[in-house]
Amino acid sequence: MLDWEHDDGRAGLVGKLIYGGRDGYEVEIDDRALAHLKVAVFAKLRRNESFSFSWESGSDDEGGRHSIWVSPASMIHFYFYGTRPPVLNRTWLKQLISSANDGDLRLIEEPVEDPAAATEASSRGRW
Repeated sequence: MLDWEHDDGRAGLVGKLIYGGRDGYEVEIDDRALAHLKVAVFAKLRRNESFSFSWESGSDDEGGRHSIWVSPASMIHFYFYGTRPPVLNRTWLKQLISSANDGDLRLIEEPVEDPAAATEASSRGRW
């Protein structure tokens, strides 16, 4: 499970990325991270671009690395446990999309929001 604590120390709600249809492979991901991942994945797929998505799981002793190939033909379902979409961190989105543009989307921890990016996003009403 990929999860983070929020700035106030509380654990996030955990949703799922389901790859491959109804009986597909499920990855549990914190809802906030999953919302950012969804935007990055859809940005690539909207352009008809394929890429790999990689992540690490488990503890250092029992963890592992995983990768899946994502293409416009892939069946992907994003299931969010929470009902409210989060305010998105534009800096994080740019980093995620940049890694996907390099060929391997990697789920990284949320960076501190760049104030200029936040102002730009609110003025344009995007993401």
